[in-house]
Parts: sequence; C-alpha cells; structure tokens
Amino acid sequence: MPDSSEPGPAPLVAVYLQRREDLKRYFSLRLGSAEAAEDLVQDIYFKIAGGVSGEILNPGAFLYRLGSNLMLDRIKQQRRAQQRDRGWAQARLVSLDGEAVADAPPADEAMASRQRLERMLEALEELSPACRRAFRLHKLDGLSHAETAAAMGVSKSTIEKHISAALKHLLKRLDR
Repeated sequence: MPDSSEPGPAPLVAVYLQRREDLKRYFSLRLGSAEAAEDLVQDIYFKIAGGVSGEILNPGAFLYRLGSNLMLDRIKQQRRAQQRDRGWAQARLVSLDGEAVADAPPADEAMASRQRLERMLEALEELSPACRRAFRLHKLDGLSHAETAAAMGVSKSTIEKHISAALKHLLKRLDR
C-alpha cells in the first residue's frame, strides 16, 4: 500500500496522464506524424511538470491549448528553417541541367585556403598544450569560455588569456 504522506501528482499532471493517449491521437492527426505527436505530447508534459502559474479552470482544455500553441511554434520554426535553407541554397548553389550544384571556389583560391589552413595548424602546434586545448575547445568545438573552463578545470579568466594568446600568435604567424 502506498505511503499516504507522499503527495500525489499535481492535478494538471494527473489530467495529463489520463489524457495522454487522446492527446497523442489528436496531435498525430494534425501533424500527420505519430513521432511528431509523441514529441509534442512529451513537450506538454515538460511544460506542466515545471509548474504552471495561475488557476486552471478546465485542465483538459488547457492541455489541448498548450499543445496547439507548441505545435504552432514548431511549425513556425520549421518554416523559418526552410526559408533559411532555401536562401542558403539560392546563394551558394547553381543549377546545371536542372541539378543543384555547389558553386565551388576556383582551384587557386581553394589551394590558397588549404595552404593557409596548414600554416594555421602548424602555428597551433607551437602553442602550449593548455593554450592549444583551450583554443580547440572554444573555437573549433564551439564551447563557451565557461564550458571550456569547466572542461579543463581552470578559471574562465585563464581560458580568456589562453584564447587571446592563441589568437595573437595565429595572427602573427599567418601575417608572415
């Protein structure tokens, strides 16, 4: 028998659990995908599990409204991503006999870029191991200064100094 001193699920979460399958069916029809509906219903749970402020007079209607709002947000995001991708493709691809082909740089530019990259990699090897690792984590792996500091077990200011030193060294070496 469960311990009666433990609180049960919040009323909204309880309604969610009762209507979860109905929500999945409802959004599956609207999205045309059972997988997308499952993701959306999971997002509804995350929103309500974090707590909802204010009084909710009709929890069932609230869940459907929340799901509809999340669905519309996703559709907007997908449209923006498609527009961005189309814009990128129009700017960087050319059509050759109806096929989209990347507009590659001329061979001499590609060779110059490769040589510059090789000089940069050589210059990176000249850095101290800590400075080189900080540069790679931040600039190549895309970690923030704070994330890089945490990964290396040092302070954020130490990372900032490493990055600054690495950039100065690279600029000096690549200007030769």
